[in-house]
Formats: sequence, structure tokens, C-alpha cells
Amino acid sequence: MNNSIQVISKYALEGMNAQSLNDAALAAKQTLESGSGLGNDFLGWLHLPSSIDEQQLQALEQTAAVLRQECEYVITIGIGGSYLGAKAIIEALSDHFAAYKSGNGPKVLFAGNNIGEDYLYDLMDLVRGHKFGIIVISKSGTTTEPAIAFRLFKEMLEKQEGKEFAQRNIVAVTDARRGALRNLATQEGYATYVIPDNVGGRFSVLTPVGLLPIAVAGFDIRALVAGAVEMEKDGDEQVLNYAIARNALYNNGKKIEILANFTPRLHFLAEWWKQLYGESEGKGHKGIFPASVDFTTDLHSMGQMIQDGERTIFETVLSVGDQQHEVIIPTDEADLDGLNYIAGKNVDYVNKMAELGTRLAHVDGGVPNLLITMPAVNERYLGQLIYFFEKACGVSGYMLGVNPFDQPGVEAYKKNMFALLEKPGHEEATAAIKARL
Repeated sequence: MNNSIQVISKYALEGMNAQSLNDAALAAKQTLESGSGLGNDFLGWLHLPSSIDEQQLQALEQTAAVLRQECEYVITIGIGGSYLGAKAIIEALSDHFAAYKSGNGPKVLFAGNNIGEDYLYDLMDLVRGHKFGIIVISKSGTTTEPAIAFRLFKEMLEKQEGKEFAQRNIVAVTDARRGALRNLATQEGYATYVIPDNVGGRFSVLTPVGLLPIAVAGFDIRALVAGAVEMEKDGDEQVLNYAIARNALYNNGKKIEILANFTPRLHFLAEWWKQLYGESEGKGHKGIFPASVDFTTDLHSMGQMIQDGERTIFETVLSVGDQQHEVIIPTDEADLDGLNYIAGKNVDYVNKMAELGTRLAHVDGGVPNLLITMPAVNERYLGQLIYFFEKACGVSGYMLGVNPFDQPGVEAYKKNMFALLEKPGHEEATAAIKARL
């Protein structure tokens, strides 16, 4: 594809026989596309972009328009994939200082992604006295973190603005037929959208889970979906390049992948990526550990470890072509800071030279480097990037020999937490844990 996400492995696979993994990658891709592998009941995301129709997009835009018209804030309540994708896209497309500026519709805020009491208090204090709406995202409606947040903000909204306003400005994204949230939404008459049964949370950005908050934030979900469709149709070469390279490096002793970006607005894109790959591949005592850094900032903290630490890491650099704005470095007659040698250059030119210099330095230091390029940060290319990472994750997980679509380890902490909270039905576990303490 022209004008699309590209994967370049020039500085990653020098001296390695990655070609030997080509057949394994093609077999994994076939397993994924035929639906014959583990977790095949969660492949609804695979052809999701091209299945989104005009009626779905119009409905999402209309619901977003109501929230944008009536609310100063919209609180999106969810955890894991139920918030990270939307957060990643909204942060990537937003003015860096949007929180300090007025206008341009409601501010989209996030809750239910932690159990921080001060966080919830501060958020409640922020929206107190202001009209706000809620998008609550949960298949069951009983996941602890979002359930606590929804109980708090639902009560607050009803007391502050009245039942009718709350019913009009609470939207539930949940299961089609069952669960506590579905039952409540039916009872209260909330607008609802469905989380497809065959789409797991970390693959749900292009469902209403992600599309509705992104639309409320004022961004073009049609362009986002269109970009994903492009990658769905024509992105297999890039998907295979990435899956082959990271598995070749893993087999060669590189157990940690660092996603590095030189564009501050992509910080939460990396957070979403970490969940996607960590939850998909970390099973059976296998998996590449996903980490991330924001350069050049983290070159002044993590840079030393990456350059000279244990050689178990490789780096995937997410490189952005065009910036939205241009800032020129001025000439200073005194030149006390010694910067006149770059006077007249735009800031991004300096950043690009820092990016290239860092990649070369890390390669020289024994850190293989993959490069993923995106022409610009906009809805189209973010849509491409989201789908690219999703499909590459499925292929890479099958190459690794795990089920990329389940997350059995996530339940371990919940069992202990419920026992410690003495939740009904966990009495035996409560007694066992108390005996350990």
C-alpha cells in the first residue's frame, strides 16, 4: 500500500536467518484467517472494519451529537480494552493542552480503570456543578473497577441533574442480551450499544467500545474505520514482516520489546499496545515482555539501561512522518546556548535527527531495531495502525504457540481480592487466605 504503515527491519535482523520463520508465519496467518486455531470464537475483530456499515456509523454519530450538545464532560467508564483504545486514539488526536482550553465540545474523561479513591474524589469534584454524561462499558456490569465508578457517577448525575437528564445522557455499551448492565439499561431506558460476543476487550477499539467515545471527543470515526479497512485489505505484508521479525528476535534471546516513540501524543497508543501484546502472548511461561518509552524524554532516564544494560531487549520505533504544525528555531545574536548551528531549522528536523541517532546508537550497543513508519498522526493512519497491530498480534501469538485470545491469568488477583473483601460465595477462599496472613 502507498501512504500507509510500513515495517522496516534493516537494523533488526542483520546476521539472522529470519527467512526460516517465513513458513511458520504463513501457517499462523492461515490458522488465523481460517478460524482453525485456539480462541477461534474471538475472531470477530478480524473482518470487523469492512463490516461496519453506514447505519452503525450514523447511529454512533447521532448518540455522540446528543452528548456533545448537552454535556460539558463525558465520563467513559471501563477498564483494560474497554478504555485504553479510546484513550489512545483521543490522546493521539487531541491538542496536547486541550484540558486547559475551553470550547470544541465536551471533555472526555475516564474512570473505572483503577480503584484510586483520590482519583475518583478529584474527578467527582471536577464535574460537580457541571452537566456531564456517562458512557459505561462492560459486558457483565459487575467488573469491580467500572462497577464502583458507575455506581458513584450514576448516583451523582441523578441527584445533580435529575433522573430524566441522566436517562438521556447515560449510554451503556454492553452484552446484547444478558448481564447486570444490560438489565439496568433496559430498565432505565438508556441508549445502548453492543459489545460483540466474538470480540475481546483488547481488540474492541473499532466497536462502539472505542468508536463512541472517539466520536464524542469530536474526531472522525469514518476516517478511522476507513484506515482500518485499508490495512485489513492490503496490510498482510507488513503484518508478516513484524510478526516474523519479533519472533526471530525472541528465538535469538531477545525477550523484551520496547515500543519507542518520538511523538508525545502517542504515549497512550503504547499503553494500548502493551495490553494487546502482554495479555495476548504472556501464557504458558512464554511471551515477549512489552514495554514502552517516550523519547527523547526517556533517553534521559531509561536511555542508559537501553544502551548499556543486559542484552535481552529489542526496540520497535514508531516513527511519524509529518507533524501538524511547524515551529522554527530562531537565531540568537549572543548564541550563549550554542544553538545557532540549527537556527532556521524546524523543531521536528532536530527530533528526526535525534530519532535516527538514537536508533544507530542502540544498534551499535547491541539492541536490534525495528522501524514502523506512519505518514502522519490522523484518523486514517491510526485506523491502519490499530488493525495492523491487532492482526500481527494474532499471527505472532500463533507463531509463539499460545492462544492469543484468552487471558486466564487475569482472574488470579480477582479471586484473592474477592476473598479478602469477603464477597459472598468466597468463604472457603477467605479462610484459606486468612490462614496465610
